[in-house]
Amino acid sequence: MNTGTLSLDAEALYAQMLRGIAHLMQPNTQLVGVASGGVWLAERLQVDLGRAGQCGVISSAMDRDDFSSRGMASSVQTRLPFDVNGAHVLLLDDVLFTGRTIRAALDELADFGRPARVGLAVLVDRGGRELPIQPDVVGKHVDVPPGGRVDVYVTELDGRDEVVLNVMEHS
Repeated sequence: MNTGTLSLDAEALYAQMLRGIAHLMQPNTQLVGVASGGVWLAERLQVDLGRAGQCGVISSAMDRDDFSSRGMASSVQTRLPFDVNGAHVLLLDDVLFTGRTIRAALDELADFGRPARVGLAVLVDRGGRELPIQPDVVGKHVDVPPGGRVDVYVTELDGRDEVVLNVMEHS
């Protein structure tokens, strides 16, 4: 078994996602980043779209169906600086895999109220869904075999924008 890596242009993926988001934006659309991978994305979009105020942050840690085995995977707390009731919410995450994190984020969001609509935008959809959750906007679809990983590096946290696919090749 060999390990292979493939680097993708994260800036191009971000630009592709940004183009797709335009049709989802309403005057009262609130950007919410899923901790931890989507927070930088929501913050960057908030600035790039020229939106005033802060974006929201949603932690899925307490609502995960594997909480008992994982424990508190994140110390990030949910922060929603807007009234959820009647809002159009755009959840943002860097990588979509099984759908369990998004399901947990939706459960957490429901604890704060009832939005008019919730959309989902992701930088990379790697497939492998275990739940019927599909994004409205995707920067790029990639096929990552079992055991593979998608690592996202961003300027805000890592000093570079890059998406790296780490795959296990069977020989």
